[in-house]
Amino acid sequence: MQRRFFLLALAVVLLAGSPAYAGKVSSNGMYKGIRLAGKVKVVNSFPDIKVQKVTSFPDIRVQLVKSFPDAIGKWQIVNSGEDFTIQYVNSFPDIKVQFVNSFPGVN
Repeated sequence: MQRRFFLLALAVVLLAGSPAYAGKVSSNGMYKGIRLAGKVKVVNSFPDIKVQKVTSFPDIRVQLVKSFPDAIGKWQIVNSGEDFTIQYVNSFPDIKVQFVNSFPGVN
């Protein structure tokens, strides 16, 4: 019984510490190894990141730009040549995004 409890506790600790289960944007603007800056393609299926648009408590503030999307939170929407893909969802997002006109970045 004690061994079973120990193995269960160990599994919980290992899974909780895993980057795959972190689920939020890091302080340097990364999510699961993806730098949240650059050229972004919006898709309907199989995205790199599922995004929910919010007006409060975002994981990251995003400014849409027409050129030079080189800072964290600056995204340029493109049809090809993307750095990563996103899908807009209403529930169970990977990250929550607030679109802003200035001061993009991680909260």
